[in-house]
Amino acid sequence: MTQVSRPFAVVTGASSGIGFELARCCATAGHDLLIAADEPAIDTAAVALRDTGVQVESLCADLADPAGVESLHRAIAGRQVDVLCANAGRGLGRAFLDQDFADIQRVVNTNVTGTLDLIHRIGRDMRQRRSGRILITGSIAGLMPGTYQAVYNGTKAFLDSFSFALRHELSDCGVTVTCLMPGPTETEFFERADMTDTRVGQQDKDDPAEVARQGFEAMMQGDAEVVTGWQNKLRVAIANIAPAGVLAEQHRRMAEPGGGMER
Repeated sequence: MTQVSRPFAVVTGASSGIGFELARCCATAGHDLLIAADEPAIDTAAVALRDTGVQVESLCADLADPAGVESLHRAIAGRQVDVLCANAGRGLGRAFLDQDFADIQRVVNTNVTGTLDLIHRIGRDMRQRRSGRILITGSIAGLMPGTYQAVYNGTKAFLDSFSFALRHELSDCGVTVTCLMPGPTETEFFERADMTDTRVGQQDKDDPAEVARQGFEAMMQGDAEVVTGWQNKLRVAIANIAPAGVLAEQHRRMAEPGGGMER
C-alpha cells in the first residue's frame, strides 16, 4: 500500500454488517483502509469502499487461527495504524451441550484470542508513539447470562470488561479505547449462528449503518462506550439491577430454539 498522508485504519470482520459500515465510516472520514474477514466476500466489500476515494486493501484471514492474525499484521507492512476497529466476531446459538466443541472453540478463538492478539500487536505500537484509537465491538449480550448463547455471551462479557480495563491502562498515553455495545442488529449473524427460528432472530433489529455511525463517532470523540438504540439502553439499565437468574430466563425466552414459532 502506497505511503500517503491520509490516516490509516484497520477493520476486522468487514465483509458485511457492522464491520463493513465501520469501514465505510472510516473511509468517508478520509482513512485509507486495510479490511479483513474470514470469507472471500471481503474483496467485494473492498471494491465498494474504493468508491469513497481512499486506498483500500483487503485480506481474507481467519482470526481464529494464529496464522490469520500473523498474516493480517504482516499486511500492515509497518504502516502507522491510527484506528483499529476490532469487530470480527462469531455467534453460536442453541444449547451448550448440543454444540460441536470445534464450533465452540472457533467462537472463543475468533471473539477473544484472535482479537486480543491483534489488539496486543497494534496497541503496543500505538502506546509507543502515544496516539491511536481502538474500537472494540462488544455487545449488550455481555451484560446478561446467555441461555442458549452461553459461549457467545461469555465472550462478549469478556470483551466488554477488557475494553474498560485496557482503556484505563492507556489513559495517560494518548491512546483511547471505546467499547461499541450494540443489541440485535440486522446482519448475517443470526443465520450464521443458526438462530433464525428464535424470537430474537425473528424480531425487528437495528440498522448496522446506524450502529456503526454511533460507534465511529464515539471512538473519534474518545468516549469509553456507546450503547446503540434506546431499547438497548433500557435493556442495559434492567441488566444492571435484575438478578442473574431473571436475566437468564429472559434470555432463554428470546434465544430458545423454535421459540420464534410460539404464539
